[in-house]
Amino acid sequence: MPGRQTVSALIVAAALAGCTGEGPTLGSLSSGVEATAALQQPGATLDLPAAYNPFSDRPASTVGRREVMENPSVAEIMKTGDLPEMALGRNDAPVTIVQYASMTCPHCRQFQIETFPVLKREYIDTGKVRYVLRAEFPIGKQSGLATIALRCATPGKYFALYDKLMRQQTSWVSQEVRPDPIFKVAAQVGMTRAQFDSCRENRGMIDALNGIKERGRTLGIIGTPNFFVQGKLVKSVIGIKEIREMVDPILAGRVAASDATAKAR
Repeated sequence: MPGRQTVSALIVAAALAGCTGEGPTLGSLSSGVEATAALQQPGATLDLPAAYNPFSDRPASTVGRREVMENPSVAEIMKTGDLPEMALGRNDAPVTIVQYASMTCPHCRQFQIETFPVLKREYIDTGKVRYVLRAEFPIGKQSGLATIALRCATPGKYFALYDKLMRQQTSWVSQEVRPDPIFKVAAQVGMTRAQFDSCRENRGMIDALNGIKERGRTLGIIGTPNFFVQGKLVKSVIGIKEIREMVDPILAGRVAASDATAKAR
């Protein structure tokens, strides 16, 4: 385990970077306790704050234990909480991709700008992939506030606001909590200041958002972007090349199985 000074330095670097793929950079971490947790293997029982809240100014004072699932089933991965799942594509698409994202993550921004448009055009819009976005893995308080604003958008504008927040990320990211720059982006999809301010005080929604992040941790999510591709956890940045390498064989196998069934009739 790294010493206290090493862990502290990693946490500061993580706050500046905003995200991680995987490994010892600990880019997903927001406390020294979490730093310890991320150094352990999936399947272990991890010491973590019992009621950790990324949107709260209150320090965690009690420690609980969380079981991290090893090889969670697709059913476990797809369990929903108190908020509706935000997804694009056919419900019965042969492949499901789940992305965990932090709003301040530069790698998430890169994926959104460079990879997602191709993914949408080639796989989502053609009915091959159902894409689920879980942007409720905030890293830092400004990221948490952006997550709240994102969920305040009407469902039909959720993905449009996510795209705008990612593309305009440098205009609102900061070490301090600064609502005004985030609201300026949210206003571009028609959100009023009253709606924005009301959502910031909605403890029920914030608790539900917190639950999504906590659930992600139990599934083995350690940073952003992390993905589940048809149930397989990918803890790294991926591009369209990697997506094709993972998705195309699954699609080919489905077609081959369908052809075999048709010939057997």
